[in-house]
Amino acid sequence: MIHSFALSIASLLMLGSSQAATQVPAAPAPAQPEPAPAQKAPEPSAGRLGKIEAATAHTGRTPANVARDRYRNPAATLNFFEVDPNDTVVEIWPGGGWYTEILAPYLAAGGGKLYAAAPDWGRSGLAKLQAADAKLYGSIETVDFPAFDEAAKRVPAGSADVVLTFRNVHNWRMGYRREDKQDYSAEAFRQMYAMLKPGGVLGIVDHRLPETADAERERSSGYIKTSTVRRLAEAAGFRLAASSEINANPRDTADWPEGVWTLPPSLALKDVDREKFLAVGESDRMTLKFVKPR
Repeated sequence: MIHSFALSIASLLMLGSSQAATQVPAAPAPAQPEPAPAQKAPEPSAGRLGKIEAATAHTGRTPANVARDRYRNPAATLNFFEVDPNDTVVEIWPGGGWYTEILAPYLAAGGGKLYAAAPDWGRSGLAKLQAADAKLYGSIETVDFPAFDEAAKRVPAGSADVVLTFRNVHNWRMGYRREDKQDYSAEAFRQMYAMLKPGGVLGIVDHRLPETADAERERSSGYIKTSTVRRLAEAAGFRLAASSEINANPRDTADWPEGVWTLPPSLALKDVDREKFLAVGESDRMTLKFVKPR
């Protein structure tokens, strides 16, 4: 019996040795992806809002611009878009510099950076600001947008925390400043997406066309549907994070004879029904916050 037990032990040892000899080596562990770039912690909303309000109170703002705060709600809008004072911000088509007058002192105080993205013909407003106050506005970096030329100067890819565009998407949809009136909105969204870091915010305010209206009116009225803006943004890769009624105006029916320009500040009909249109106020506007996925 002892002999049989010894043989059994020997057999088991030989079997184990044989299995060990034929065992396939374990596959190496898959390589771990490199960690994503560190993301800055957002400033608490209350602290951010106070700093934005201080910038809106900057004494260098044009009085005519300050008078429009009740329609454009800059502090609430920038806070909704989570613009922090140390951000790298791209302002698309700053025009006369309405928002630039707020963004420049806000970002200068917090160590942030501001790009003004526009074609050559869209930089005269910034040039005037820089001539009037080189210390405040001189560090703003100008880039081309949209950039259709390989030699164009662009925002470095993946460098921006926030991209802002105020009342511009309808222009791209209308083919503004193109002789053929070709819609270039899809390309504009692709370029804005490229500018942003993963997790970065695209903030959009624009004149809102009712969803029941004929879509062809987007090509001439200055109004655009929220669904159109969402479609363009999502096709470029963005995700809608939130929307707000900060800039809504229920008195605007969006069916005026000269489109959105019928209303103030343009008042395209001059003195015709002027008081009526002043009572309506500025346009009803969508306020949309998109995010570039991480």
